[in-house]
Amino acid sequence: MYTIIDIESNGAGYRKESVIEVAIYRYDGHEITDQFISLVNPDADITPFVQKLTRITPKMVKTAPKFHEIAKRIVEITEGTTLVGHNIEFDYRMLRQEFQRLGYEFKINTIDTIPLAKKLIPEAPSYSLAKLVKSLGIPLTDAHRASGDARATLELFKLLMIKDNSAEILQQHYEESNAQTYLNRVKEVTRDLPGARGIVYFQNAEGKILLSDYVDDINKFSKKIFNSKSKKHASIQESTEQIHYELVGNDLIAALILKSKGIRKSTSLPFGLSMKDGKFLIQKNNSTEEVPVLKFRSYTQGMKALNFIKSNNQFSDPEALLATLDLKNNDGLWLMPGRVLGEKAFVQVAKGRPVAFGFYDLYIQIQSRKHIDQLKIPVQTTATEILNDMKMLLLKREAEVVPIPD
Repeated sequence: MYTIIDIESNGAGYRKESVIEVAIYRYDGHEITDQFISLVNPDADITPFVQKLTRITPKMVKTAPKFHEIAKRIVEITEGTTLVGHNIEFDYRMLRQEFQRLGYEFKINTIDTIPLAKKLIPEAPSYSLAKLVKSLGIPLTDAHRASGDARATLELFKLLMIKDNSAEILQQHYEESNAQTYLNRVKEVTRDLPGARGIVYFQNAEGKILLSDYVDDINKFSKKIFNSKSKKHASIQESTEQIHYELVGNDLIAALILKSKGIRKSTSLPFGLSMKDGKFLIQKNNSTEEVPVLKFRSYTQGMKALNFIKSNNQFSDPEALLATLDLKNNDGLWLMPGRVLGEKAFVQVAKGRPVAFGFYDLYIQIQSRKHIDQLKIPVQTTATEILNDMKMLLLKREAEVVPIPD
């Protein structure tokens, strides 16, 4: 039993997309036995590109059901089947992503018609759905709409099954995908990793941490490690059974988490914001004897900060900027966005140095020092990178400094 699927997304960034339309045909190898087609309210914007491509507008999905309202129906229609799609990895990822947001793990066997078509129709001019089905004489109505693409994929799948008259290739496809244990493991452990900044932990079957790092994109970094041909990554590739991650609100929180766990993360900051003749400029740190006001990973990052300073009237006087970035003037409780929506983070600062940090739910008020003591994670450091992260938060006004309650 098979379910042929096509999904249209709202075009948001990787791992941030939402479903706006879904079409599923349940197929027993002879005929369609059930079907489900629906627009979906993504509770998010639809990019202009997607609107033009699919002709699905915000007005059309405004009264459509939200994903949680159709989730049960999707589970029912796909139960006991193999999910089939043209580039099934996308559709399967979208389903898993939406179900994860509901706290449900959706798992199902899959078949991709692209590699099957390449095996069975090697002479095809193209393997994009529209061009492939056109070359085969399969009608495609409503291209880039879930129902049209899913129906064309179903007709393509029927043809592939006919061409595979001994069923050997479908069986071989199944056996190969299950025999490639390493590739399956890589796909499984990286499938649902977010494309977000955070701390990543590679663990073996016993849970031992093989590698940990603070990275800008958890998903990209993890796949890069598995694709690396470096000898130092060979044992990690071989032994990793799971990847755990922690999202972080900003560089400062990430650095403090790493510090509290005893994980070293050295950051090169070769460029600095310095003052010359009463004006700020970005230059290499070793080109000046003065200690830079701020340090940066790259010249581009430094110029962005400098342009921000120039465009902000509050910093028109260099002395005002220096006063703002003076950590000793900012003792107290620093409040800032947390790691996820609905959470706040705090950093306790004394004598210009962080002494503790922690997290609390947005609806909770920190009303006493005792409450802080219950939530805080002690950490004391004078690391240049961490002090620099603190100054960057002050510069961008991403931290609210308040007195510590009694």
